[in-house]
Amino acid sequence: MFNKILFATSATEACDHAARVAFAMAEKYNAHLEIFHVLGLPTRAYSQVVIEVKTRERIEIDEGYCDWVKEEVRMYYERFLEKLGDRYAIEVAIGVTHREILRTARNTNPDLIVMGGSTHHLEDSAYRQLITGSTFQRVSGAAHCPVLVVTRPAASFWGGFSKIVVGTDFSESADAAVDYGIKLARSLDCELSLFHAVDISGLAMGQVMIQDDIEEKLRVARKKMRYRYLPKLEGFTDYSIDAWEGIPYMEIVKYTREKQADLVIMAHHARRFEEKKDARMGSNLEQVIVRAGCPVLSINRTVGRQVDAEK
Repeated sequence: MFNKILFATSATEACDHAARVAFAMAEKYNAHLEIFHVLGLPTRAYSQVVIEVKTRERIEIDEGYCDWVKEEVRMYYERFLEKLGDRYAIEVAIGVTHREILRTARNTNPDLIVMGGSTHHLEDSAYRQLITGSTFQRVSGAAHCPVLVVTRPAASFWGGFSKIVVGTDFSESADAAVDYGIKLARSLDCELSLFHAVDISGLAMGQVMIQDDIEEKLRVARKKMRYRYLPKLEGFTDYSIDAWEGIPYMEIVKYTREKQADLVIMAHHARRFEEKKDARMGSNLEQVIVRAGCPVLSINRTVGRQVDAEK
């Protein structure tokens, strides 16, 4: 499943959580790891002066400086690289972060992109603003492979995939996430849990829903999940299908904790964004990313179509 992994990093504490997962996956699955770092933005077209991502300082770039940065990245991850032997490469680039990550992904064709955010004490860092803002959204929305994000220390103590939770809202993108989750669970012999949260967040705005209505929505959701997904699970036995009521991202996080899952898979954007032809990241995914105690995998429709083509 994972023969080549692209790890996009700032080579700072901001990405230490993601680094632990990326290197552990490369070691466990005997994968080649492409370590990729974007130096910064050019001050103008074809300029050799860039605004460095980590420090925001203006720096004149030449071949010698790029080699120095590669060595700095290698030294930063030296303790991890010793376990990989020659199964890694370090590349640096200049440009807009998400464009360079996507460009490298097209050139190297990885099975997975791993990205990170920062811990709470790095909230003012330039890299945090990029990753938790437009960069991750644009990469996960346009990538031709799944994108794994690790933002919390708790999510980085990874021991392999054994229990997977897939959240669904029955959108096209969510179906793609389910398809990928089933494929991954079959390939890695994992326990799979498909989960839907009946959204009652309207209660907070005075929209009262009686309990009988909630119970009916839960029955409909479970029936829909069985009808929609059981045919795809033929021959696979280690699975469960559940529906709870609540605020979706909270219920997904609680369900993941109860299942002691080590991976959550969700669609890049939700049904309401699809209906508007809008590819922005769904708010539930954003909230799960910052709250979950395990890595979160984002799936877009492009990845889903590839999974369908492989069936």
